[in-house]
Amino acid sequence: MGNIRALALKDKNEIKVLVVAEDHQQRMAFSDTVRSCGFHLVDCVTPSQLKDKFDGYESAIDIWLIDSDYDEHLATMTAASNPVAMLVGFSQAPYLNEAQQYAKWQRKFKRKLAQLLDLPTLIDNSVYKDDISDWRYVVFLGASMGGPSAVKAFLDHLSPTLPISILLAHHFNQTMISTLPRILNRHNDWHCQMITSSQRMRTGQCLIVPIDQQIVCDSTGRIILLDQAWVGDYKPAIGQILKNTSDVYGSELINIIFSGMGNDGTQYLDLIQDNDSQLWAQDPSLSTCPSQPQAIIDSGYCSFIGSPQALAEKLTNYIANKATNDTPHSFIVSDL
Repeated sequence: MGNIRALALKDKNEIKVLVVAEDHQQRMAFSDTVRSCGFHLVDCVTPSQLKDKFDGYESAIDIWLIDSDYDEHLATMTAASNPVAMLVGFSQAPYLNEAQQYAKWQRKFKRKLAQLLDLPTLIDNSVYKDDISDWRYVVFLGASMGGPSAVKAFLDHLSPTLPISILLAHHFNQTMISTLPRILNRHNDWHCQMITSSQRMRTGQCLIVPIDQQIVCDSTGRIILLDQAWVGDYKPAIGQILKNTSDVYGSELINIIFSGMGNDGTQYLDLIQDNDSQLWAQDPSLSTCPSQPQAIIDSGYCSFIGSPQALAEKLTNYIANKATNDTPHSFIVSDL
């Protein structure tokens, strides 16, 4: 093992960490925690993936976090990299949407790292602030072919002062996706940007999901960027995001599917219905490519269909009605 003292003298973003874990949930939790410490995450892999990728790591690895059987192959690779520190075996991390339990697990993990690495600032350091979010509802937009013009028209007729934060998943190629914020920002006051690191939702913001990396959302409004590609033919996977956001936000989620090709987004609609999440769609007759909104409508779960402008008006009225119905009545007395 290397020198712990030398590691403590490094800038945090120069401390290179490799995560090896069998369990997908553990890998997400480790990836999130390593980033929140300010360290450089070299990779987050299963043991079988590590065998194929190990020779491709160009830089020395300072810390190994291993949550799997420490077999002969792992022992050989860790010895070859001569890390400063290696931690093996961890308690199971709660799901990221179990905010309190997950925060407790993460604090315990950080204390262990702080003691091992002689870095006491890790305990207080966090990339994420625990401030109160200024949004009340999450609006998830799914789009594909013909989507930019439809989403642009929707945003043009929607006030950025509403208590919502928007998450957009758009099937695009890697070359064109970077142009999307510039298209959507034009002539309105929305702030549209690509998700390039884990961050929090905000009002007046439209965050665009990357096509080369998965994301997961938690109940505090964090969007956590994962070091793994989307699975399946659609990138990003609208159905996968629909399920995650619906499980987390429930009745505070409004999903809108715009113009696009295929049926991505239809896989988990029965679960979305159970979570009381709203599901709306662009009118297929007004869509450049009608198959994606039509697939949502054909599911039987879509509760509103309209033009981009009508969808913006529906959302504005829906939030206003919710605010009225949620206002407490000062003079109601109950014996219950």
